[in-house]
Amino acid sequence: MPIEILETIANINYNTPRPRPIDPAVFFDLLKIRRLVDEATDLAVRAASDIASPTLSNLHGGLNGHMSSLGFGVGGGHGTKLSKERKHRMREQASQKLARAYRLDEIACSVATMQGTSTLEEIGSLVLQRSKDDPDAKYVHFFHEKIPSRQLAECTSLHSLDEIISARPGEGEALRTRATVRIFKEDYEGAAWDLSRALEKCRYHQPIHTPPSSQELQLATGTRRYQDVILTEDQQPSSLETQLLFQRAGVYLTLACQHVIDGLPDTPADGGVARDDGQRQTPSDAKAGEETTSGQSPEPSPAEKEAARHRLEQRKVVKTYAKKALRDYTAYLSKFEYTPDLPLKVVKEFTEKVNSTVHGIRHPRMPDSGASPSYKIYPLSDLFAAVPPADIPPYPSQAIVHQSGPVQPSTYEAITYHPLLTDALHSLLLCHCLMQTSTKELLRHAHMVARLARLADGYPIFQPSRSPARADWIEVLRRANNWISMTTSWEQLCAPAPLPVLDGPLAEHQNKVRPSAKAAALAAAAITRDSNTLPDLGETEDQRKERIRQQAIMDSLDDDRVVDEASLRAAITARQKRAEEDHDYLIGLKNGTHGKSELASHSQPPALRRWSVDDGREYPILTERAAAIARWVLEAPAVSLGTSKRKKKAGPKKAKDTRGPDAVAGSMASLAISEAGRAVDAQA
Repeated sequence: MPIEILETIANINYNTPRPRPIDPAVFFDLLKIRRLVDEATDLAVRAASDIASPTLSNLHGGLNGHMSSLGFGVGGGHGTKLSKERKHRMREQASQKLARAYRLDEIACSVATMQGTSTLEEIGSLVLQRSKDDPDAKYVHFFHEKIPSRQLAECTSLHSLDEIISARPGEGEALRTRATVRIFKEDYEGAAWDLSRALEKCRYHQPIHTPPSSQELQLATGTRRYQDVILTEDQQPSSLETQLLFQRAGVYLTLACQHVIDGLPDTPADGGVARDDGQRQTPSDAKAGEETTSGQSPEPSPAEKEAARHRLEQRKVVKTYAKKALRDYTAYLSKFEYTPDLPLKVVKEFTEKVNSTVHGIRHPRMPDSGASPSYKIYPLSDLFAAVPPADIPPYPSQAIVHQSGPVQPSTYEAITYHPLLTDALHSLLLCHCLMQTSTKELLRHAHMVARLARLADGYPIFQPSRSPARADWIEVLRRANNWISMTTSWEQLCAPAPLPVLDGPLAEHQNKVRPSAKAAALAAAAITRDSNTLPDLGETEDQRKERIRQQAIMDSLDDDRVVDEASLRAAITARQKRAEEDHDYLIGLKNGTHGKSELASHSQPPALRRWSVDDGREYPILTERAAAIARWVLEAPAVSLGTSKRKKKAGPKKAKDTRGPDAVAGSMASLAISEAGRAVDAQA
């Protein structure tokens, strides 16, 4: 997309009434990265081609020709050759622009740089040859330095980042980069410390974004309507804080999962059973219990008490880290907004402006039709409060789960989109699992996550991204036997919400095409399921299975998470199983089974397809995180962090002595948990 169109859409997005379709901070950062990378590429090509003027660079093909950079007779800038000092200054400017782009967003800048010319790869090293202490050149060279494949952790040194942080102690972006490297090196505590420092610097040095008033930046016209606000770069919001919150929350969640196994009771493979207190009881323990007719368990040994105390401390550490992760995810979600009743007029104007911009059509200024109907806006974090807003429509409802037609044209639900939103929402559910939230409350949060995930739409810029947290949540639901008693599959709950009808009344769209109920069901299934598994393709059963196997092999080979033979086999098996489930599902749709017979009474066409149709099942390999959380849900005894003990009256606690070594150690560990919690807070 040309940068001029991207800039226009960014301004349209910012001037759209809240909740804005896309987070303005990430949109403006993406725009600035594109501009900085293009300018750096221009400088690098001119320095390599001995072209002093950008005009001469355009005469020789601009950034797309690359003839001068390859030395095909157009170098020298009409007979003039640039001096070494001039080339160095141009490359120095290019490295400064690239460094600014990397500070905005490392991933987006890396993608933009890879799509640029090869002359950018050596910019950092060329500048460092003459300016060894240039922090911008060091930062760029850190990203462009070549390392062996799949050896990032072993071959990446933190020395250059340490020097950059020392040279510019007031900036938090280099700390964010160092935290990312620490994550690859599995130094999660160090990563959390870096991210916490980066957040402190970001909140202290970064000015608060205050949108300008219309009187300052808008030109008065002859009508009551003002022109859209055009922000300068200094006035544009930054996405750094949301990046840091999301990354630190992920680090805390990983730290919590790392302590899960050490906090679980022993689960031997010799037929152990669960005790009443949630622990596991071995056959020998059961036999000993039968021998003690008095009903009192034998006195645990000092070693057993110490082991039980250690397990209890580990469980408290799990909940402490999960609580920290939940706090950061909630702060991240507070940056975005939701409305249950956005007027159709707002989305219609946004869509028309975007389409006109993309097709190069000047959007005519429509006469002011009056103020839009009032509607309520909530931060996403308010939806997960102990008492959520009362005027939110129920979800899931029968009409939403089995949506087969366009939504009503008056109002509809909408949220602000962010590329990391889906992963953050599902990570929030994983945090609640580790915090042992009640099943009733967790079910409410799960329905809220499904409501928001189905609304996440990055149109017209962002394509759907993979969400490992979503796959882990689905796997936890499966391995824990749906302990929260969900009545609908997660894929159905998160099916993308149908688009609103923008042109004409609803009946007009319904009367255009009226296929049969079976055709509508198959059309909807084709959207949410793999089209290769549709039945009646003129192949035998053996041919179908062979096709599925070959496709599973090809998809697994393209999966960057496959690193050895075991992971390859797991990926192939998971994809084959998923394809078989899809095939059975579509056969059931065709035959009118699987509870879909109620569709026969409807003759509405399938809902319009959204920009991002994300079925959320692209991570079929079981991860260590999902396995640990599932075990925690099934095996972990209830544990309290002791925050509400002051409200309880002291009473006799002799009964706890009969529940085993873990319960005996509870009172001992509660005395030390304040010191452990203080140590964890000191790391944050």
